[in-house]
Amino acid sequence: MASFTKWLGAGLGWSFGGPIGALLGYMIGNVIDGFTQKDLQDFRQQANRHSKTTHSGDFEISLLVLSSFVIKADGKIDPRELDFVRAYFVKMYGKDRANHAFRLFKGIIQNKDISVRQISLQIRQQMQHASRLQLMHYLFSLAKADEVVTPDELDMLQKIAGYLNISSYDFDSIKAMFYKNSESAYKILEIEKTATDKELKAAYRKMVKKHHPDKVKHLGEEHLKGAEEKFLKIQEAYEQIKKERGL
Repeated sequence: MASFTKWLGAGLGWSFGGPIGALLGYMIGNVIDGFTQKDLQDFRQQANRHSKTTHSGDFEISLLVLSSFVIKADGKIDPRELDFVRAYFVKMYGKDRANHAFRLFKGIIQNKDISVRQISLQIRQQMQHASRLQLMHYLFSLAKADEVVTPDELDMLQKIAGYLNISSYDFDSIKAMFYKNSESAYKILEIEKTATDKELKAAYRKMVKKHHPDKVKHLGEEHLKGAEEKFLKIQEAYEQIKKERGL
């Protein structure tokens, strides 16, 4: 129990409040033998000291809960998507921390009483826009883990994006990073094919500012790689359009 509770208490802030906190309290009580209400209160007191800042642990828990909604959206739990979640957490956090996270995740995904709206609204209120964009990028990666994003999964992604206050432009931009067609590069940069060269350069500068990895460095080094992958897609889209236009 000690190693699990040490993992859980490290870096968590606002996650121990609101609907996410209620879910955590319920799940932890079922996952850990001997876990008491006093243990939960101790975690809450620890979290309240820095509850206004999103820490790595808050982002981690948000990934787990939102992942459960996407995986269950099409009415089945695909082993490839579960494998993706486990592999992602191993890559990001290391095997030991990933095992703890996945242990909790298996309980979360079986819970049928969590509200995607309430969970998403809590994340929206506490998490900066750049971090919410990073969450959405990850969720698209998850949905694509079994090769196909089903209509039900896409509907869930759009629903989550709406609750997280992610605009349709930002949503379509991230979506285009996972769909290759003649308009993908333009959608990534949030412009039309009719955009002038001047508008193209302005759009690129805007996207660089919005998605720069430094925007999520407060989440910890482990999250910079994911942000850099998204940032690279923006650079590739810009270079592709410039090449097509002979710039």
